[in-house]
Amino acid sequence: MPCWYYDKKELRETPSIKDGVTYETERRYRKEGARFIMECGTKMGLGHNTMATGVVYFHRFYMFHSFKSFPRYVTACCCLFLAGKVEETPKKCRDIIKTARGILNDNYFVSFGDDPKEEVMTLERILLQTIKFDLQVEHPYTFLLKYAKCFKGDQQKLQKMVQMAWNFVNDSLSTVVCLQWEPEIIAVALIHLASKLSKFTVLDWLGRQPQHQRWWDMFVSNVTMEILEDICHQVLDLYQSTQKEGQEPNSPPQKPPSRADSPNSILKTLNSSLECTPASQPNGIELNNIQSIKSLANAVPLAAISIPPPNDPLAPVGNMIGALPPSANMNSNAGNYHMYHAPPPPPPPVVPMQPYATNAWTQQPPPPAHYAAAAPPPPMPPNMGGGSAGGGAQGYYNSGRQQQQQQQSQQRY
Repeated sequence: MPCWYYDKKELRETPSIKDGVTYETERRYRKEGARFIMECGTKMGLGHNTMATGVVYFHRFYMFHSFKSFPRYVTACCCLFLAGKVEETPKKCRDIIKTARGILNDNYFVSFGDDPKEEVMTLERILLQTIKFDLQVEHPYTFLLKYAKCFKGDQQKLQKMVQMAWNFVNDSLSTVVCLQWEPEIIAVALIHLASKLSKFTVLDWLGRQPQHQRWWDMFVSNVTMEILEDICHQVLDLYQSTQKEGQEPNSPPQKPPSRADSPNSILKTLNSSLECTPASQPNGIELNNIQSIKSLANAVPLAAISIPPPNDPLAPVGNMIGALPPSANMNSNAGNYHMYHAPPPPPPPVVPMQPYATNAWTQQPPPPAHYAAAAPPPPMPPNMGGGSAGGGAQGYYNSGRQQQQQQQSQQRY
């Protein structure tokens, strides 16, 4: 499987930056794409796991492609569409596009082209090739609840700290920390940050050993305070809104990927992401002769996709955790960041059945009227009758049956 973790030098040499997009602009594009996936998934009632998987696909995709070649909102819909199938919460492509149409304005939705469904379905093939069919993604939610079960202390303060850490995990999806560190380390860092802000110090925990200096030594090793502080600072930077961010231009070009101005750059980035030489390209296809992304996607055969088993990170932690996550916001400046699970729809109204009569099961309905007026059946022929009672003349069937029995008895004796 490919390694999806990069250092800071590699994050400053992405295809978008090489294509002329500044580092700050790329950060804003990633943040807007992640927010869009969260908002779209929340409106559709998807779980936090599905939305988080879509955001991780989004960040991994743009480590191989430029924002100039693939508009972020089309890619976001494609990532959410694929994540729904992977996490076994599938949504129809047209429903995702319909939800996106209600969120985006006309200037952004024009990037979906004349046939938005075809654009998203075509881009899905590019996405699968880019992430090399590595569909299974782990998130810090599971580790956050796992670690919280081991903490000892005031239950109310613990619940407040865990809720704050949960919000920080939601916010971290708008950054690139998922491209730098494993989910276990991210969970440790954000619990550490929440414990500092909520003034809940973990002094004792279950399974503590003499060699454990800090609580996370029991779960992860070789994690320094510099690593944790770096993750915390990247998350806290999200809450520092600046006017410069709102003055950045829109993502160029604002048109569908299949009509991109520079197909050669698209083919170049895709060829580098697949790491194919001209001699090892699939089916001997020459990428230079392909004119659009749609034809490029159709030329590469799809492999079988292995769907991982469902994973429910919201396992009950006990009364100390309560229901996660609530609708309350931790920080007023981060109102658009948090990714919450939509409330379940109300159950359908119960319509009572009509009561049965007491004799409904014993009383037989009267026969239809047309049976009473039916003509009697015609009489049977004389030789087909049943014969007279008391040993009179036998009918055809009875007489033939009697002769057959006599012949069988003679042959027997």
